[in-house]
Amino acid sequence: MWNTIRIVILVSGSLATTVALSEPQKSQEPRRTAIVNSGALTGHRYRVLVSTDVGGTDPDDFQSMVHLLVYADSLDIEGLVSSPYGPGRKEHLLEVIDCYENDYTNLKTYSDQYPTPDALRAITKQGEIKRAPYSGVRCSTEGSRWIVECARRDDPRPLHVLVWGGIEDLSQALHDAPDILPKLRVYWIGGPNKKWGPDTFQYIVTHHPKLWIIESNATYRGWFTGGNQSGQWGNEAFVSQHIAGKGSLGDFFVSKKADIKMGDTPSVGWLLKGTPDDPLQPGWGGRFVRAWERPYICFDRFTRKDDRIEVFSVLDMVLPLGDRAPEKPEARLVVENQSLIGHAPGDGTMRFRFCPKAAKAYSFTIRSNVLTLNGKKGGITAFVPPPEVAKRPSTRLLNWWTDDPSEHAAEGEHIGAKTVSRWREDFLRDFAARMLRCKSPASAETEK
Repeated sequence: MWNTIRIVILVSGSLATTVALSEPQKSQEPRRTAIVNSGALTGHRYRVLVSTDVGGTDPDDFQSMVHLLVYADSLDIEGLVSSPYGPGRKEHLLEVIDCYENDYTNLKTYSDQYPTPDALRAITKQGEIKRAPYSGVRCSTEGSRWIVECARRDDPRPLHVLVWGGIEDLSQALHDAPDILPKLRVYWIGGPNKKWGPDTFQYIVTHHPKLWIIESNATYRGWFTGGNQSGQWGNEAFVSQHIAGKGSLGDFFVSKKADIKMGDTPSVGWLLKGTPDDPLQPGWGGRFVRAWERPYICFDRFTRKDDRIEVFSVLDMVLPLGDRAPEKPEARLVVENQSLIGHAPGDGTMRFRFCPKAAKAYSFTIRSNVLTLNGKKGGITAFVPPPEVAKRPSTRLLNWWTDDPSEHAAEGEHIGAKTVSRWREDFLRDFAARMLRCKSPASAETEK
């Protein structure tokens, strides 16, 4: 038995009060060292819905979509939802499906389980295109309604929701139809996406703590960082040797990026090879630990760089407006490439939420029509959580999983990434074989 210490931090001014609550908790299961011969590639069929920001600022979703489609015969794909921040729309998903249609004649000679291009187009939906407000939800979308519809189908299997971008459509679906929660198994590529959606994330943590979810903030990086990068397994060499010239999908992949990024693909790898029902076991999508209480800290003052928070945590600042605030106070928190809109709830405060995606010092500047706030400068310093935090799994988030913070699971600064990169040759070799299907039909020998 671990004697778990749950830490609650209350911050007022510059004073932090720490309260330790002792709770009995079972230890994590022993780590397995061998991959289980299970998953979609061994015949298990999983229901899948993908929420993606494909067409946005990062080309890696295009690459991950190509990968998903060449494995489409092994999965029951029920939805493709465009959930971007800024650029990226449903039309970009349809663009990949057009390439799939060009290769479909060859692909279907290998398996009659490949969905038709029109079947994929029929399940492609437009999701949220804006960040959710401070409340964490905004309004229903075609994408969020499709999540609800798929989850409510009369199918005993859970619905695996793979979130590659904004989590807004998932949160909206849970808000509108909380009854779907038991049917969902979520694998979220957090990290940078959490950076853009801390309000939505905090809504889910607060209102849907029973959700089954893998929060992969850094583990996903093992798909392109670490592992055997020599010869044909290098990020550029692999693409030039095994992707380029392999059908319309291969050429499309290369046109977007000539080396491996595919930061969202571990969510698919998780279903292909491993034991999706047990995140403690190894698989192509990584291995995870029970999440400790999701790090969140609230300040009633503007933070300074000597204030410290855990990387990927949620910082909440509640700042007083003063006596002479305008009737409609407005403010933005400028930090690196973000301009975060402040929330004025009408109680004489302005609120900002921020999530650091890297362990480093950040600088803040406020732009506001409130004189007491305009031009204020501050910051925060984010740090990597110590391995000991995994010994204190949350007693509230019983089905929440996240990156393994132990040193042996890290690739440099990226915690958990080695639990993916260790399988690099295996998943790339299999991907290379799949891409050959796009180039030419199955031979008579292969069909036998």
